[in-house]
Amino acid sequence: MLDAVVVGAGPNGLAAAIELARSGRSVHLIEAAASVGGGTRTEELTLPGFHHDVCSAVHPLVLGSPFLRTLPLEQFGLELLQPQVQAAHPLDDGSAAVLLRSLEETAEELGRDGRAYRHLVGAFAAHWDRLADAILGPLTRPPRSPLLAARFGLRGGMPATVTARGRFRTPQGQALIAGMSAHAMRPLQAPGTTAFALVMLSLGHVCGWPVARGGSERITAAMRAYLESLGGTVELSRPVGELRELPDSRAVLFDVAPGALASICGDALPGRYRRALGRFRHGPGVFKVDYALSGPVPWSAPAAREAGTVHLGGTLAEIAASERAVHRGDHSERPYVLVAQQSVVDASRAPAGQHTLWAYCHVPNGSSEDMTAAIEAQLERFAPGFGELVLARSTHSPAQLQADNANYVGGDIGGGANSLWQTVARPALRANPYATPNPRIFICSSSTPPGGGVHGMCGFNAARAALRGTLR
Repeated sequence: MLDAVVVGAGPNGLAAAIELARSGRSVHLIEAAASVGGGTRTEELTLPGFHHDVCSAVHPLVLGSPFLRTLPLEQFGLELLQPQVQAAHPLDDGSAAVLLRSLEETAEELGRDGRAYRHLVGAFAAHWDRLADAILGPLTRPPRSPLLAARFGLRGGMPATVTARGRFRTPQGQALIAGMSAHAMRPLQAPGTTAFALVMLSLGHVCGWPVARGGSERITAAMRAYLESLGGTVELSRPVGELRELPDSRAVLFDVAPGALASICGDALPGRYRRALGRFRHGPGVFKVDYALSGPVPWSAPAAREAGTVHLGGTLAEIAASERAVHRGDHSERPYVLVAQQSVVDASRAPAGQHTLWAYCHVPNGSSEDMTAAIEAQLERFAPGFGELVLARSTHSPAQLQADNANYVGGDIGGGANSLWQTVARPALRANPYATPNPRIFICSSSTPPGGGVHGMCGFNAARAALRGTLR
């Protein structure tokens, strides 16, 4: 009998399997798709020679994760590349707020908002290791630095609109906070949205926002290779519909959405727990467009030309309105658009002299509306002439994203709504969110704390829970 079977080979499933294997347990990883990675994959979506990241594209948490940074992934082919500008947020006047590796240089670029920026972000960037232990670990565990965690909670718990307007005076400073906070996929007036800005900005200074040479798939390919070097085994192209289809094992860890966990396990889980999983709320979806371009994007703001990530949406007020519309179930005419231009720093992504571009906007969960025109209008707004560079495009609606990855329910790439309640009750209110009432069954997907992102912490935390319980 195996010690453990892990179902789902996204970053969290791989992380769970690795932690179990390096703890000396026998582990078998099963994946429905033909390759590992989940959303951390790379494909030629447009034209031959253009390599596009299927979902996850920029990876600050690969270096900022307390778990992933302990893995020797560079020995298995992973190389991370740092752009000159970590992120840029252009405005209509041709200026841009920028996130640079140096906190001091970022503050200087913000001019009279520099002092406010240092005061807001400085302590968290300086003590990231201690902060990460608190915010990326199980919430039921007391933080090792309670004062730092409390400070983060007080500042991060504020709505982004309050933080931006209360602390910053320039359009650039306010827009920088808005663009970072909008990663929450919640209205910027909602409590807790500032926390996303604090995390994203701190990571920019601590470890940057790198991309993987050759594509995001290199991250999960390296994780698979490391797992196999530890004796773990991987089985691909094997969908799992019922618990009884799995090999015999002492424990099973599922890198799946809560609804799928309830469906697969059935009566192996009590009805009360299955009903709790049924109340789990998924967040907004995304509409994604990938581009093959004949040349670099002609951004009006010079800093955006060197940025690995670009946030489009204009002012704080515009971004707040866009995210509020999505929360109401509407589609914004001027959406907040996240852009990654990996080929700026990684020439292997496209033929010589040509480029790739990755872009998505937030939409209501399950939306069927084509947002291509709205996304391209925002691109043209801040990069006039962009349309003339387009050689080919590939679009993915929420339904198509879910078809590619069943965990992206309704196009929700973050594993669930980032409400304050689901920060605590993710996927259900339990002292140990990774354990289920069945001592043999665990959940390790991004629907558990700390949520979405390529950090592996959901898988690591679930594996530790299994090692303290069934596998001890």
